[in-house]
Amino acid sequence: MKEEAGVDVPQALPSGPSAFIPIQEILEEGAAQEVMSEALLSEGRADHIIMAMGLHPTYLTCFLRTQHALLQLDGPLPLSWRHFIIILASARHQCSYLVQHHSSAFLLAGGDESWLRGLDCAPPKIQHLQTLNKLLAHRPWIITQEHIQELVCPGAEARWSLAELIQAVVLMSHAHSLASFVWGCGILPEPEQSGDPSLQPCSPTESCCSARDKARKQQEWSEAVNEVKLLMEKMMMVQQQGEEFTQEEMVTRFERERTESLLEPADVQHSVLPDCVSRFVAEADFTYQDFSPRGVQAPPTMRAQDYSWEDHGFSLMNRLYGEMAQLLDEKFQVVCALTYNTMAMHSHVDTSTLRKAIWNYIHCIYGIRYDDYNYGGVNQLLERSLKVYVKTVACHPEKTTPRMYFSFWRQFRHSEKVHVNLLLMEARLQAALLYALRAITRYMT
Repeated sequence: MKEEAGVDVPQALPSGPSAFIPIQEILEEGAAQEVMSEALLSEGRADHIIMAMGLHPTYLTCFLRTQHALLQLDGPLPLSWRHFIIILASARHQCSYLVQHHSSAFLLAGGDESWLRGLDCAPPKIQHLQTLNKLLAHRPWIITQEHIQELVCPGAEARWSLAELIQAVVLMSHAHSLASFVWGCGILPEPEQSGDPSLQPCSPTESCCSARDKARKQQEWSEAVNEVKLLMEKMMMVQQQGEEFTQEEMVTRFERERTESLLEPADVQHSVLPDCVSRFVAEADFTYQDFSPRGVQAPPTMRAQDYSWEDHGFSLMNRLYGEMAQLLDEKFQVVCALTYNTMAMHSHVDTSTLRKAIWNYIHCIYGIRYDDYNYGGVNQLLERSLKVYVKTVACHPEKTTPRMYFSFWRQFRHSEKVHVNLLLMEARLQAALLYALRAITRYMT
């Protein structure tokens, strides 16, 4: 066990589904679930992502249904193209796990093996997606109707239809957010991937040395219990706040939260991109940049009341990609409502304010503001270590480290941290889709 900045970082696990989560916990809580059996029947096995998500079977059912429809059911794009688009999207976040998995699936779907030599070997039509791919991955608020027009207008070279483009947008956004889950949960390579030297572990190794003695364990447990108690008291305060704020004050609190989110997490040194990833990346130096960087004129905030999933995004997607709109809507609703009314060692707890604070904080980072939400609650409920973790996994997941994972909510179960990652993944997915769908709406009107 190694201590860093006051946090004990357990040894990164060398095998199993996750470098962070002991396989015993995954098997005890997840493997017995009926949905895991369904995954075994449909996929032939339960991969490491499915095993980690299996800690939350209600969500996993929705996820598998959506992913199956996206990758296997009828749609405007050929099956092999769908896998190749996911390869390109996963590579933006250096996610070797997904690149490797979908490279195999691409070939099984009849894809041209020469495409796997790199982006330059793919058809021009797919290469033209790269600008939209990098914006969706790193700065979706920059997407405009001009980006859409360049791909779909009648005079465009290798023109995309709107139906094709909307499916490509969902594929890319799905892969970007799933890469966040892979890095955020420390998902390890599958057994058949482990022999590939280009597949790096999902996190830099942070080794540990000795076990804590009993006194240290008792002290840490006491601190952990107090942290949970304090968080529960804060949740109660936020729930009971009857104070009315002016619209101006609400906007001020949002801007304050967004400004504070500019705190950059500790920089992590990474090795040069392995060739299996770099060959699919154009403009590798284009990465996440804060929505509102200091000293730069910020783009206008997207007010949820002006363009929301419920009132705008869903209806547009329902017209262009009906079945997927229904599946995504169900998945968003399930993840937002998902609760076991437990928190660490406590039961019968209403966690709705905490879950909403996490969701709205992620949207805040992406420049989306809810006029009716008091962002003071975010500051009260989300400790700084949790904010650093959430921002890293949502915005540059490849920088996630074991220290970040183990630093927040030290007293919570691993399944509760996976729950955070599900919220994070879906909030990020919805944010990216909203910016892309808004641009498509403006192109069409």
